[in-house]
Amino acid sequence: MRKEAAESPSPAGRLANVDLNLLVALDALLAEESVTAAADRIGLSGPAMSRTLGRIRRALGDPVLVRAGRRMVPTPRALAIRSEVRRVLADAHSLFTAAPADPATLERVFTLSSHDSHVMAFGAPLLGRAAREAPGVTLRFLAEDASGVPSLRDGALDLEIGVIDRNEPEIRVEPLMTDRMVGVARPGHPLLEAPVTLRRYAAASHLLDSRRGRLSGPIDEALAARGLRRRVVGTAPTFASALFVIAGSDAVGLLQDRIGGPAAAALGLQTFEIPLDLPPVTISMAWHPRHEADRGHQWLRDVVRDMVRMTGGSLTDGTAGPLGGG
Repeated sequence: MRKEAAESPSPAGRLANVDLNLLVALDALLAEESVTAAADRIGLSGPAMSRTLGRIRRALGDPVLVRAGRRMVPTPRALAIRSEVRRVLADAHSLFTAAPADPATLERVFTLSSHDSHVMAFGAPLLGRAAREAPGVTLRFLAEDASGVPSLRDGALDLEIGVIDRNEPEIRVEPLMTDRMVGVARPGHPLLEAPVTLRRYAAASHLLDSRRGRLSGPIDEALAARGLRRRVVGTAPTFASALFVIAGSDAVGLLQDRIGGPAAAALGLQTFEIPLDLPPVTISMAWHPRHEADRGHQWLRDVVRDMVRMTGGSLTDGTAGPLGGG
């Protein structure tokens, strides 16, 4: 009788033949879409990363990245597995890396997603606190995803900060503060020469801060309920760009008073009350339960909680009013 050597190897045996370090390289390649940038990201030389890409291609039976002009683009197979690769690596990191209790010894990159007005308001205090308490930590701020698809589940993000109105039972959400919505315009704007009535406000030219280029929002619904309609003359993809456009034009905009007010004041812009009964908006932070007991992530949440509430007031101390955003 023949030995069982000819039989197919067990799943454990097949896994033993796979170099799991290829996952780290694959994640970098899919994130950077560049052999050179991926090599820099994980500390390999260019030729070494090229050889690693060759091994990945053979293991997957797919080119993974193909040249398109002067850049490289992922194949459909690569796009399909990108989030899964990120999730597997995040889970492996949680499994094998016990974060130290002392933040001073923490060596880690945290990825946060937030509206750019929040980065402007909280970014500097967060970096300053991290530098003092955890000099080995890098905070990587990403813009909100224009597609609206959450990345907490697949591990691409460690923390999301903002107006989080999704109802996902597997995502932890902690409210941090509220703020109120106010208008903003350049000094000497004709709208500010007299009391801002609802009709005068609706008649002004409006600029929206919208990463998706949306031309309407809650303000329009509130105006429509009163038989009014505003003229939206344009959109800007970020809060910062909207402020600069408003500073050099007759357009008026919206911002969150405590969060965006200091940035507007730095540009010499003026804020004004909007003659509408607008509801408060809550700023929260959200994370995946896989990070619940992670000491490093607990430290990150503590720091974000402190810095946001220091900037805008907490939900319970009575110092913050309702919010608004562009």
